[in-house]
Amino acid sequence: MDQYIGKMLDDRYEILELIGTGGMANVYKARCHRLNRLVAIKILKSDLADNADFRRRFHDESQAVAQLSHANIVSVYDVSTNPDREYIVMELIDGITLKQYMERRGRMDWRESLHFITQIMRGLSHAHSRGIIHRDIKPQNIMVLRDGSVKVADFGIACLANAGQTLTQEALGSVHYISPEQARGDRIDARSDIYSAGVVLYEMLTGRLPFEGDSAVSVAIQHLSSVPLAPRDIDPSIPEPLELICMKAMNSDPNKRYASADAMIEDLEKFRRDPSVDMDYIRQELSKPAADSEPTMPIPTAQVASAVKKHTGEVRREPEDDEPPRRDKRSIAIIAGIFAAAVLLVVLLFKLILGDFGPAGSNKSYTVPDVRGMTVEEAQEAEGVKDIFTVHVQGMRKTDEYQPGQIVEQDPIAGRTRKSNFVIEVYVAEEPEKVLMKDLTGMEYRQARVLLTDLGMSLKIESREESSDKYGANAVIRTEPAADEPLTAGQTVIIYYSTGPESVVVPTFTGQNIADATKNARDLGLTVGEITYDPYNIAEPGQVVEQSLEPTSEVPGGTKISFTVSGSKNDQQSQTSRVAEFSMPADMEGMLKVEFEQDGVILDSQYLSASLGKVSYTFTGDPGTSSYVCAYFTSLDTEATKVSDIQEVIF
Repeated sequence: MDQYIGKMLDDRYEILELIGTGGMANVYKARCHRLNRLVAIKILKSDLADNADFRRRFHDESQAVAQLSHANIVSVYDVSTNPDREYIVMELIDGITLKQYMERRGRMDWRESLHFITQIMRGLSHAHSRGIIHRDIKPQNIMVLRDGSVKVADFGIACLANAGQTLTQEALGSVHYISPEQARGDRIDARSDIYSAGVVLYEMLTGRLPFEGDSAVSVAIQHLSSVPLAPRDIDPSIPEPLELICMKAMNSDPNKRYASADAMIEDLEKFRRDPSVDMDYIRQELSKPAADSEPTMPIPTAQVASAVKKHTGEVRREPEDDEPPRRDKRSIAIIAGIFAAAVLLVVLLFKLILGDFGPAGSNKSYTVPDVRGMTVEEAQEAEGVKDIFTVHVQGMRKTDEYQPGQIVEQDPIAGRTRKSNFVIEVYVAEEPEKVLMKDLTGMEYRQARVLLTDLGMSLKIESREESSDKYGANAVIRTEPAADEPLTAGQTVIIYYSTGPESVVVPTFTGQNIADATKNARDLGLTVGEITYDPYNIAEPGQVVEQSLEPTSEVPGGTKISFTVSGSKNDQQSQTSRVAEFSMPADMEGMLKVEFEQDGVILDSQYLSASLGKVSYTFTGDPGTSSYVCAYFTSLDTEATKVSDIQEVIF
């Protein structure tokens, strides 16, 4: 049992449950009894409480975040730094990390990436304006809320820009997102955060990290001396101006990056207004290196420096007077090349004299060419095949990489030599099974994307917004291709989803029960925002007494409306229950491990027989809210895992 769960801190904060843990602190869900609200409390781990360095870092975080107040930064309500226990009280975020979001979505649409990175940069702009550098920007430290807004979290290794801090012994940060200067242990500034944000944008756009390696040091070296593959080389559908913004932010030379978060925001907004805007950058210039899931970890800068030295080479020195001169390696290579060419010429002349350049069937060796990607007819007529090799079809293969009729596999493989048996056995891509487009109309947009991804056809999914009086916000209006039309691997599918009606006339919600009010607001195309409670109001408990939007006013669809409700939240039925039903995978047999997930959190796991066909689970939530739920089915025999359709449950 955790030592804090069930305890009361400072006669005010009741610790309810552990919701997260990090290297320095644990995060708990708690109730503030003074203001009657749920909060998150970050408490310094007890085994680190006596460590002066960790206490200093924790104190620095509290000092940093206490200065910040911005819509895109997790709010801090209270700080306690007493000798017995240090903790920070923050807003409780109803959402998931950007890392979790990306793991579910895979490669994100560039429009969604633009939406997220703009908010991240706005949060950083606010922090930088207060002289605070985050130093650990990564998807794990970005929270995505239900309404699509983003908040920067975890200023655990933040520092004050005016503190003149350098890292001479170790560079703190997550190695896949760390800036080159931070990895070296050099002095850092706001541009280090911009580099890390550029890496986050790169990952959102491409679905992969710019640099991978077997160790933290090897990845750090790549940040210092390598240039990542350009995003458009991975996905040509990414607009070029957005690629240029990403590459400029990730430039290994801080002087060639954006000078500030505001400068990057300015370009992002230019692009948002006009996706064809000329950024006046040269991709090749941005790609030149400078002359010189993971947890936050120390990166030994001495080790990095030593490795970089080996990687880039030492500066050549002149020999001492008493040192024998060493022959230049380049000269040796040239001499060796001339010698090899001379030997080759002699061999060729020898073969020519002996007449070994005869037709196929002689004792000559022939190199097997690469015929993959060709049709059988094309391969038989290809240079290096015709009049030498015979192409024989061995069978068919299912593949997404090649078109039907193209060769996908060959034996012997390309590059081998043959003196006899001049036959190339090949396998040809078969016609794929026809898959029909699903009817996604009315379905929640995120669920629709998951269903298309689960088809396993490497579909390119694009999304476009439209206003609709018929469909609520985020509901699918139509698709291209339409339902029941055939799909092919790699095809582009466009999802048109609703932003709600163009305009909504706000009704009077006061006097309604809060559950009815939230449902009615959503049905009209409004977005329900914050719900607060007034324990001193004399109206019947649970009744809406105030609304943020004036009745009879006309607002755009999707506008946020907040409510004030009479009574205490404890007076209300705190939670309601809804049963969700999931179908067992038809291709799984025997006993399965079934895990039930709500909003990215595994609530329960059971061992059930696949023969049941269906399984149900009861989920709970606050009245008027909604959750996204699914089930994971894991075979005990093969360890294969399948996920059910994502369902939206309204409480």
